[in-house]
Amino acid sequence: MKKLMSLIFMAVLLTSCEEVVDVDLPGVDSKLVVDGLLRVKKEVEFIDVRIGLKASTDFFEENLPVQAESVMISYGKPNSEGNFDNLSSSSLVEETSGSGIYVPDPDSLSDQRIPTSIAEPGTVFMLEIHYQDKYYFAQTEYVSTVPLDNLEQGDEVFFDEEQTEIIVTFTDNGEEDNFYLFDFMSGEFQTVEDEFFQGQQFEFSFFYDDETDPGDVVTVSILGATKEFYNYMDLVLQQTGNGNNGGPFQTPVATVRGNVFDLTGLENVTNLDNVERPNDYALGYFAVAQEYSRTIIIE
Repeated sequence: MKKLMSLIFMAVLLTSCEEVVDVDLPGVDSKLVVDGLLRVKKEVEFIDVRIGLKASTDFFEENLPVQAESVMISYGKPNSEGNFDNLSSSSLVEETSGSGIYVPDPDSLSDQRIPTSIAEPGTVFMLEIHYQDKYYFAQTEYVSTVPLDNLEQGDEVFFDEEQTEIIVTFTDNGEEDNFYLFDFMSGEFQTVEDEFFQGQQFEFSFFYDDETDPGDVVTVSILGATKEFYNYMDLVLQQTGNGNNGGPFQTPVATVRGNVFDLTGLENVTNLDNVERPNDYALGYFAVAQEYSRTIIIE
């Protein structure tokens, strides 16, 4: 009898351990999510303009593409007084219905593509979005960068033997303080600043987990970044980590604000950082950066 009771007790215990516990998580207000990183490749004629718009959802749910009433990018060089003598613009439309990806309008009477030639230091880009009767605005300056000197596969490991080491080498521009964003594919990013190697060649290692196999082609890109974009990406990567299935623009952190501001109903805004609307803002970031890439075949 004691043996039977013990078996019954163990069966009840195991069954109770398998019960699913539903946890009520606090609801969050949906926010516009802007994936606005424009990569400038100087060897092509036009900038590959693709602005992704999504709406944030509750915890553990994927952000959903949304349709905006209008999306436009303006660009030009401000004069000494901060005004624009000549300002050009590009009207964007949804690439395919329901995609949430906005590209230069191919059906416009005039060419809405943005020439790569206008992307140079001092050029300012402005993004305007009208979505659900709200007006969102972002402003950024184009940032150039330096090419990669070399990529090679190393044989060191960081945590376990399944990792693959890639050694990245580049030479910093010593004439200014520089900030860099490295893209290692599959949502893997790394931020680097030149505080300790100003004007020098710099080498560092990046470790892939067991996702790479011999024969795989890996592309590594270096992008320029403003100090503000560098700080934003650094905070996002700290909170989300790398390898999050699509990168930090797919899962932006609510506590890390980007540079897309809700200016609905406001006039004569001179300092975007002083927009006192603690609960009204978009997630994500708008940046325009030069990009260089190199590839390596995993051995």
